[in-house]
Order: sequence, then C-alpha cells, then structure tokens
Amino acid sequence: MSAPLVSTIDLVKDYPMGGQVVHALRGVTVTIDPGEFIAIMGPSGSGKSTFLNLLGCLDRPTAGRYLLEGMDVSNLSDDDLSTIRNQKIGFVFQNFNLLARTPAVENVELPLLYSDISAAERRRRALQVLDDLGLGDRRDHHPSQLSGGEQQRVATARAVVNQPLMILADEPTGSLESRTSLDIMALFQDLNRSGMTIVLVTHNADIARHAKRIINFRDGRMIDDSPIDSPLDAGTMLNALPPDEQGATGASPDPVP
Repeated sequence: MSAPLVSTIDLVKDYPMGGQVVHALRGVTVTIDPGEFIAIMGPSGSGKSTFLNLLGCLDRPTAGRYLLEGMDVSNLSDDDLSTIRNQKIGFVFQNFNLLARTPAVENVELPLLYSDISAAERRRRALQVLDDLGLGDRRDHHPSQLSGGEQQRVATARAVVNQPLMILADEPTGSLESRTSLDIMALFQDLNRSGMTIVLVTHNADIARHAKRIINFRDGRMIDDSPIDSPLDAGTMLNALPPDEQGATGASPDPVP
C-alpha cells in the first residue's frame, strides 16, 4: 500500500477572542491516502473550515502534527509554507476568487508566476488546462462575462495548473444552482478518477454523497468517518436531466464590453 498523503495527529487549533479562547479543533487525527475524494461536513463552528485551512498550510496548528507526504509541515517557515501551497496544493473557493479585470487564461496562469518557467510555457499550460476543462473558447473572457459554473471551472483550472498533490475545495457549489452544482461535481469526479486527491468542505448532504468518504465534525472534533460504498455519479445525473437542462456549464449573458 502507498504511504498516506496526509496524516494529522491530535491536531489542535485555538483562537483568542475577546479575552477568551475558542477551541476550533480539539485533537483531530485523520489519514488521507493518495487518490481519495473526501467530503467534510458539520454545522457552522464545527471546525471543518479550520481543518481545511490547516491542511492548506494557510494557518498553523496550536498543537499536534500535520504530515504531508511524510514531512511534518506544522512548524515550517512562512516561505516554506508558501512554496508548499504553490506547488503541492490547489484551492477552490465558494466565491471563485478570480481577478475581475483579468481574462480567464491569465487567472489560470497565476500560480505559475511563482515558478521558474517561461511566459510561453505558462500560457501553454494554462490553455491546455482550460481546453481539458471545456473552456478553451472562453480563454479571453473576463469573470463578468462568464456564468457561475464557468467561473468555478476557471477557478478549478487555476487550482490544477501546477499539477498539485491535492485539491482543497471550500463550499465550491455553495453559490451555484443545482444543475451547475452537478456539473462542478462531475468535474471533480473526473479529476479524482485521473488520480487527483480531493478534500471538499460542504454543508450539503447531497453534494457530500458524490465523495468516496465523508468525515463529520462537531464542536472541533471528528465524530464520524465513513466510506461511501456507492457515491452518486454526477455525470449520470446530468445525463438524466431533461435536454433543456443539460449543457456543459450554462450559457452566460452577452459579453460585457
């Protein structure tokens, strides 16, 4: 068997707030293997987003250890953590976080700006990923000229352009309507089938059932960790929709000048 991609051991995160201490995580131990697709669920304040931030090296634990590919990243320098975020982890957010005045291809190129590759190679890789995700014809469109589903696909292209070890997605369908949410889940399932490890935070049980494993948090603790024997297949569900509700990403309005 392959070594775990992620191991957290008794992970603790405390936040000082108004003279008190908020215990966001209270000793979480989790193992994630390469190629898994995991959904993390729990009510607001349960610790799920805090856990995702720690996995993404966006924050540091108060106590405990976080091993990524066997390396303890809990106490690395800020520069080392920035390198890990850029090279090993891709991020997808609920609100897309695209640069509004920048076309799709340049948004996708952003992670590559910190790599030692030429501008021509950056452009080639970005265009290839956009083509792979069905957005080759939207390469020069700005975010305002794209539908919500298209914007999230651009955000996902940006997340994978560096070929990271893992994608961390925080409520990636939270601002999308149901059919577009299915489209994004089909995209994530395709990426997972190609070998990408995905960890997704969601409050939606139907979205979570597209993953292969669901972890539930409550009050800063992991209370359940269960495999999903038969995950929902988003592609099959899309194909079952009436013809007028099908389509890749949904048409956007007329381009904004």
